[in-house]
Amino acid sequence: MTKKITVIGTRGIPDVLGGVETHCQNLYPAIKQQFDVDICVIARAPYVGYSKSQYKSIETVALWAPKKRSLEAIVHSVLAAFKTCFDQSSIVHVHAIGPGLVVPLLRLLGKKVVFTHHGPDYERQKWGGIAKKALLLGEKFAVNYANEVIVISEVINQLIQKKHGRRDAHLIPNGVNIPPTFTPEIIHKTLDRYALKPKNYLVAVGRFVEEKGFHDLITAYQQSGVSEPLVLVGDADHPSDYSIRLKELAIKTPNVILTGFLKGDALKVVFSQAKLFIMPSYHEGLPIALLEAMSYSLPAVVSDIPANLEVGLPADAYFKVGNVIDLAEKMKERRVLTGADYSKFLQTYDWSEIARKTVGVYHSIDKSIG
Repeated sequence: MTKKITVIGTRGIPDVLGGVETHCQNLYPAIKQQFDVDICVIARAPYVGYSKSQYKSIETVALWAPKKRSLEAIVHSVLAAFKTCFDQSSIVHVHAIGPGLVVPLLRLLGKKVVFTHHGPDYERQKWGGIAKKALLLGEKFAVNYANEVIVISEVINQLIQKKHGRRDAHLIPNGVNIPPTFTPEIIHKTLDRYALKPKNYLVAVGRFVEEKGFHDLITAYQQSGVSEPLVLVGDADHPSDYSIRLKELAIKTPNVILTGFLKGDALKVVFSQAKLFIMPSYHEGLPIALLEAMSYSLPAVVSDIPANLEVGLPADAYFKVGNVIDLAEKMKERRVLTGADYSKFLQTYDWSEIARKTVGVYHSIDKSIG
């Protein structure tokens, strides 16, 4: 009998913006390709256009969730947890510390649980006091009650050892795909929408939330005197005072281009034709956007937060987080580069190997898997 894994904690797949979402979109098809296991990803209905579908042989099911930032993860996760009572799943794989609140419930329901810690979300500036306490509790519950814990970086591994004493976590990073090649027609069709020229713009990708540091980036860009356009790919899941102010700042700043959310080939083309990638984040788990930029050999300027430092870029790629003057100088310096060789770094971030390691974790609690 084929075993089944149910996945909760992601907004959904495919092509939903977010690190956890990109992780799940790549990981589970890679597992399915190599192993005889059924997989169901439970999505949040506001983010996907289906109630039930398939993506690369992965079953996808959408459940209702309130589109309210403080409630959607926990309400959806509780509903998803009870749904697993009836789906014959062998293991439930929970992603992120907000949904981690339901790990004890899943254990009470008789489920074997694997939990992946994608980063200490309570450090994000967008959360108020009550939400931060809930996220801290979610981390505590998930790390202490899951059968097995996966961390995506050594930074997170050290964190849970220090805070929760869990020393048997599995370090399995995010991954990156080999980038496709595009015809000149596809490249120009995409770039023409935003009046961009190949290899003549800077790019940053992410949600419009405070911890991504895009306000610093726009200010630094203004101060730098850089002539190439700055392209910001992304938006806010939930409009906020910050996202509204950020868009107003971008619109007022000459040569800053807002594309909104991009997905699929459009996002890949914009990555592939950029001159420089910039990540001014105050907080990351292990940034997939940075790995994707590296896969296109883009020179990068990134903040010196622990998650970015762990990737191991050349020292001159880093600037002091929050230091707008330092960021402006780095942008000027590194935009003259014509490319970067990251091949030795990217060997670590192969999705096929990540899939094998993840199934190894499943096998440790259910010997019939893998």
